[in-house]
Amino acid sequence: MNRDQIIKDSVKQGWVESMPESVRPYLRLSRYDRPIGFWLLALPGWIGLAFASLSQGLGWEEIKYAVLIAIGAVAMRGAGCTYNDIVDRDLDASVERTALRPLPAGTVSLKAAWTWVAIQCGIGAIVLAFFPRLAQIIAVSSLALVAGYPFMKRITFWPQAWLGLTFNWAVLVAFVAKTGAVSPSLLFLYAGLVFWTIGYDTIYACQDKEDDALIGIKSTARLFGDRVKLGVGICYALCVSFLLLTGWVETNHWVSLLAIVPFALHLIWQTSKLDPQDGRSCLNLFKSNRSAALLCIVGIVLAGLL
Repeated sequence: MNRDQIIKDSVKQGWVESMPESVRPYLRLSRYDRPIGFWLLALPGWIGLAFASLSQGLGWEEIKYAVLIAIGAVAMRGAGCTYNDIVDRDLDASVERTALRPLPAGTVSLKAAWTWVAIQCGIGAIVLAFFPRLAQIIAVSSLALVAGYPFMKRITFWPQAWLGLTFNWAVLVAFVAKTGAVSPSLLFLYAGLVFWTIGYDTIYACQDKEDDALIGIKSTARLFGDRVKLGVGICYALCVSFLLLTGWVETNHWVSLLAIVPFALHLIWQTSKLDPQDGRSCLNLFKSNRSAALLCIVGIVLAGLL
């Protein structure tokens, strides 16, 4: 069997497996076989549009920006994952789960991987051209965060915080595209989503605690130790608190507070179900954050209509 067909760190079913073998490694570099990452990069942007609609109203402009954010999320998440694999290729080679990823396995050359990064960034740049100038400036300023992320797990036990700053940057771009300005409520919203990401990525990191400890990779899952559940709960509580503050500042109306309740209940459910020793359960809880964010968006949009 070809090495490319037995990668443990890959989804064995799905459309990626039906693609030509020459194309498959590039799709795996971009994690097209694991779409949850695309969702988690796009959803903060959609949440930003939803919160902006509380004061700006709903219109066709939101649909345009939502589609552009989705396309940009696919392109830039793919570029980020490819870049991450370039930086981590030696570490990946030393871990059984990732040893047969395209770069350590040799199914893609380093030069080809960099070319693939450039192509995906080019698509992202085209998408960005349709946004207002201030939103463009904010979007481009995220590149330093993206570039630094792969190195954070080597130097700090808080790489999840850096990921939170990076993965939720779309909320700044989307909110400013809609409102034309940076406001205190936007900063509260961004802070809340950063804590959300720290929480769900800590859950994700629980799967790799043993391997990470062996090769010296740091994470909040390792930092929290036996108190992972408490740590995730605190992060989620801070997330909900900042989102409630955002809604109140935007509208000064109780309906905006009620809109956050379904999202908050989902996070409470996640925390109650969390078993750090059950890797499969941790992965499922991590993936469930797509539903959590969609509940948040629906709640906020309904609040705006009311």
